[in-house]
Amino acid sequence: MSTGKLYQSSDEAFIAGVSYQFQHETPQRWWGELLLIDYVRIKDGSGYLLELEDGRRSRCVLKKRINRAVTSLPPRYVYHFSGSTKFE
Repeated sequence: MSTGKLYQSSDEAFIAGVSYQFQHETPQRWWGELLLIDYVRIKDGSGYLLELEDGRRSRCVLKKRINRAVTSLPPRYVYHFSGSTKFE
């Protein structure tokens, strides 16, 4: 898995480091799974900015994967991310 960063899209405030893996990636549509490196509570929905390992950024939507096992205590959930804008 690659490492990146997750930010609030409204003010670009840093939320947490992430490990991510793309399952599909084209310039106009992409998605995959990510795991927060730090224990931080976040809500499902839009309003996030994903920065990839190479420094490119794009807005994304997150949704908690409830059918995946929790990996530790305190719980660290796996999130499905998706976006439809180009990485810049």
